[in-house]
Parts: sequence; structure tokens; C-alpha cells
Amino acid sequence: MTELIFGIHAVENALKTGDQVKCIWLQKDAQNKRLLNLLDTVKQSQVELNRVSLQELDKLCDDRHQGVVASIHAVHLKSEKDLKVRLQSWTNDHQVSPLILILDCIEDPRNLGACLRSADAAGVTAVVFGKDKSASITPVAHKTAAGAVEHLEIFQVTNLVRAIDGIKKAGVWVYGTALETDSQNIYQTDLTGPIAIVMGNEGKGLRHLVKQSCDHLIHIPMAGEVQSLNVSVATGVALFEVIRQRNDGC
Repeated sequence: MTELIFGIHAVENALKTGDQVKCIWLQKDAQNKRLLNLLDTVKQSQVELNRVSLQELDKLCDDRHQGVVASIHAVHLKSEKDLKVRLQSWTNDHQVSPLILILDCIEDPRNLGACLRSADAAGVTAVVFGKDKSASITPVAHKTAAGAVEHLEIFQVTNLVRAIDGIKKAGVWVYGTALETDSQNIYQTDLTGPIAIVMGNEGKGLRHLVKQSCDHLIHIPMAGEVQSLNVSVATGVALFEVIRQRNDGC
């Protein structure tokens, strides 16, 4: 199966993965320096190149394609069964302290892509999200992730609560992000061990059963009047707080 991606950064990173890209359509009269550099890269590869008009690109992609669209082999998302196997290998390796990002019903593909970008920047071990009521790895998510999709272990599971239970049984502490009366300040919570951070839906937050499945709830304290952050921003803050604590503990 194939799918389309678009945007200079997304296509650049897809090319770096080797044989993932099948075909590229690139604006023939482009003057953008980054696009011209990308053209040179494509010419040095074995990928089929089509120089087309802006109008033809607009027909292929109705979003901000930046003058380039590519056809790639569809991203292979791993399953709940794969996650169980990988959990065993992570927990058996005493030199690895897993950091897992769990996404509960993130509906906007741009938010999903931005969360994946933050996950890659933080060096997470894996990203887990459900099949239902969640955005998938669409071309928009690809573009927003800016290449992170190709570098992450991503698991798409049928039952997120069951996956969380499996993660807990493997010895990983699961922290859900929610502003509740019993939630802990993230900066006052020990996050140095094997950790999974659960981020909730853009509007509704964590679902009830997901929240109940977490070992603890944590929140990011707000200094202003607004009591919530965009989910992708909150993801970055939470993941890098884990990294800060781990580095301070070295």
C-alpha cells in the first residue's frame, strides 16, 4: 500500500530512510532554495521524479504542500501483540528505562504529528495510541511530525486500557495528565524510573476508564488564567520534565 505525503521537511526525511519513497512530484518552476536543494537530493537518489506545475500539485494535495508531494510505502504501525513482545525486551534489558508516550483519542492529525515530533525529540522508547476515535498517520500528521514518524516505534492498539494494563504489568509506572483534586504537580513527582505518560483528548482530556487505569495523575501547574495547554505543547513539557529529572539524577 502507498500513501501521499507533502512538505519539504517531510519528504526530505522520508528520502533519508532509503527505499520508503516511490515517486516525487516537484514544482517545475520553483525558486525556493530549500526546494532546489531537495531537487538535487532527489536527482542523486533512485526515486522517480516528476516536474509538474503548481496547478498539478494542487490537484494532488489541497493542503500547503510547499511545492513537493511524494508517494511512499504506507507506514507500518505495530500492534498490541508487538507491544507485548517489545515490553519484555525493554524490561529484561536493565540498561533501558522505558519512556512511553500514550495518546488517548487525539483527534487532530496536526496535534498527533506535533506530539510525535516532541516524542522523537525527547527520545521516547515508543508511542502508543488507539485505533478508534483517534487520528491516524495521515499526510497532515506526516508533515507536522517533520520526519519523526520514520524514526519512532509506533503502536496502534485495539484496546488502550488493556495496553496500559500490559505496560503496568511489565513494571512501567503509568502517569495520566489530568487536572484533578488528587493529581500531583509534575515538578514534584519522581519520574526517573520506567515511565509512561498518558495525554488525553484535545477537549475532553483522558477518558474515565483510561484515567482509572493510570497509577497516578499529574498536572502541569498554570500561572495564568488559562488552565490548559494545547495537547502537543503539554506533551513536550511532560516528556522533557522526565528527561530533565533523569539527567539530574545521573
